Amino acid sequence: MPIYSSLVSFEHAEVPRFKWWRHVLSGMIAPVPQDRRTRRAIQLLTGLVLYGVSDSMLVIARLGLDPWDVLNQGLSRQTGIPIGTWAILLGLVVLTLWIPLRQRPGLGTLANVALIGSTMDLVLWLVPHAHGDSRWIVMPLAVALNGLATGLYIGATLGPGPRDGLMLGIAARGHSIRVTRTSIEAVVLIVGWLLGGQVGFGTLTYAIAIGPLVHLLIPLLRIKPPPSAPQQTTTD
Repeated sequence: MPIYSSLVSFEHAEVPRFKWWRHVLSGMIAPVPQDRRTRRAIQLLTGLVLYGVSDSMLVIARLGLDPWDVLNQGLSRQTGIPIGTWAILLGLVVLTLWIPLRQRPGLGTLANVALIGSTMDLVLWLVPHAHGDSRWIVMPLAVALNGLATGLYIGATLGPGPRDGLMLGIAARGHSIRVTRTSIEAVVLIVGWLLGGQVGFGTLTYAIAIGPLVHLLIPLLRIKPPPSAPQQTTTD
C-alpha cells in the first residue's frame, strides 16, 4: 500500500476514537458556562492562588491551622513530604470518593487540586515562619484572605473543590450540610492532631470566622448568568 494511503487510513481510523474519548471526558467533567469564560478563569485562578497563600500564612503564623491543613501537616510531619504536596495527594483521594456519590468535577475542581498545594509549597519555601507579635497579625489576615479566596474561586462557578464537593454530594443524600461539614472536619481535625498537626487559637478563629465570611462573600463575588432576553409579546 502506498505511504500516502496508509497515512490517510490511519488518520480516518483515529478520528472516531478521539471523538469517543471526548464524549467520555465530557460525561466525566461538568460543563463550563458559556458566558464570560475569561473572567471566570481569571477569578478562579486568582482565588485558588490566594487560597494557597492564605493557607501558607496560617502555617507561617504557627497558631493553629484549619482542619484539613492540620491533617496535611500531620501527614507531612510523619512522612517528610511537604504539606502542600499532601494537600494535592489528599485532594486526589477525596476526588475518588465522588465516584459513588455520582459527583462530576469541573475544571475548577481539577485546578483546585493542582494550584492550592503547589502555591503552599512555593510560599513556605520562600517565606520564613513568623515570630513574636507578628504571628497575631498574620493569623487573622490569613483567615480573612481565605474567606476572600473562597468567595472568588467558588463564585467563578467552574466547580467546587474536592472537599466541598464531597460535602455537597453527601448532603444531597438527604443530610444537613451543616452537620455533614462539621462531621467531616471534626474527623479530619482529630486524625490530623493525632498525627502531630498543629491545633490552636488559629484553628478556633478559622472555625468561627470562615462561615460568616464565605456566607457574605460568595454571593457578592458569584458571577451570575446573563439575564435571558425578554420575550416579545404580540397583541391581537
